[in-house]
Amino acid sequence: MLYFINDYQEGAHPAVLERLAQTNLIPLSGYGTDEICQSAKARIREACACPNADVFFLSGGTQANRVVISSLLKQYEGVLAATTGHVSIHESGAIEASGHKVIELPSSEGKLDISAAREFVSAFFADENNEHMVFPGMVYISFPTELGTLYSRAELLELRSLCDDYKLLLYADGARLGYALASPECDVTLSELASLCDVFYIGGTKVGALIGEAVVFPKGNAPQHFLTLIKQNGALLAKGRLLGAQFDALFEEGLYFKLGKHAVQMADELKEVFKRKGARFYLESPTNQQFIIMRNEEIEELREKVQFSFWEKYDEENSVVRFVTSWATSIESINALEKVL
Repeated sequence: MLYFINDYQEGAHPAVLERLAQTNLIPLSGYGTDEICQSAKARIREACACPNADVFFLSGGTQANRVVISSLLKQYEGVLAATTGHVSIHESGAIEASGHKVIELPSSEGKLDISAAREFVSAFFADENNEHMVFPGMVYISFPTELGTLYSRAELLELRSLCDDYKLLLYADGARLGYALASPECDVTLSELASLCDVFYIGGTKVGALIGEAVVFPKGNAPQHFLTLIKQNGALLAKGRLLGAQFDALFEEGLYFKLGKHAVQMADELKEVFKRKGARFYLESPTNQQFIIMRNEEIEELREKVQFSFWEKYDEENSVVRFVTSWATSIESINALEKVL
């Protein structure tokens, strides 16, 4: 069986496991207060060029989104997101369960329609009845998007301008951030992303770690008692060292960026295989997720030898399926797939 179903099907990069083993018997304080976590935070601050950043380690992406959004929004505020955004469709209503509405707006190839967002916010604040409505308080984006696409530097500047004009927060979900930054089509660096966002997170779970995400407030602007809020949401590990050690390894000598580059290179190889086979692409993704339009009967036959995921129905005879590469994908598995197709 060949596996292209997601980018978290393997465990962790050997360097991460080695760091966990090396530090395993060292007695350390809990809840992320230990020296390994402090070292990891320092490495992240350096990579982001944000010496005053507040950095917190959480165990998962949905937890990161829920804790960040619910902690930063006022009681009467909601978050603007693309209809295809992760908080909109794949988080089991976690944001709404915290008491905050996800205000879905139009999207194109996974990206929030910035003109539509500006039009919505402008109309909201011009509405004399807005005291009876959910106020927009934050703009949420995924980088890369759920469809593997990227916001350009110009688009991020446009989003920053929108947020500044209406005093909104800009939050970037970076579950696959390593794969975005590694794409040759990405014209945004980690430090530039940090300078444009009020808060973002660096995904570890999908980029070489066993578990873990690093939430970064680049300007040292974390809300008061954010650690307490993390614990209140059940997202604080007593053995915080487990997360810190992983990020310490990932951000030593640029490993995080090397893993992202490998996955994108494998995705390029994957694309070439599908092109040689005459496949139809749902869209052009420059990152590690590739979306292919296949006949339904072909999908069922291929499932006997390859694991991949259904994305959406395309028409009566065809569906969109997703193939994903990761930091662990080998060229041998790509070549084996070509023989199967």
